[in-house]
Amino acid sequence: MKAQCLCGAVSLEVEHNQHVYCCHCERCRTWASGAHFAVEAIVTPKITGNQYISRYQSSDSLERCFCKQCGTHVFSYIIPSDRYTINAGLFKENQNFHLSMQYFTDLQAPYYHLSDDSPSMTAAEFLAQSSRKD
Repeated sequence: MKAQCLCGAVSLEVEHNQHVYCCHCERCRTWASGAHFAVEAIVTPKITGNQYISRYQSSDSLERCFCKQCGTHVFSYIIPSDRYTINAGLFKENQNFHLSMQYFTDLQAPYYHLSDDSPSMTAAEFLAQSSRKD
């Protein structure tokens, strides 16, 4: 599927499963001014306009990438696992998307509440799952 920033300088060809993940952590809320919605790329996306992408390493494990021209939040790169999560709002063809998981629900800002009954995890639940050695 095609995804594109607001000004069109950055575009992506992304293979994903149409599952949208929502994060309510403090960093994502600061980044997105609310919950951050993303889809996970199944394979490395084909990116056009790399010269317009700026990367900000917000933690040891995550780079937040945005368009230098228009400021659109384009994707996050998860360093240890070499994975990409793409801003769900970049896809014009999103009618088959569905919210599959909400993370850090106990950190959700008090000024919004998603009415969706999708599965969710608190910060403690997410961190416990992430630290498992399967």
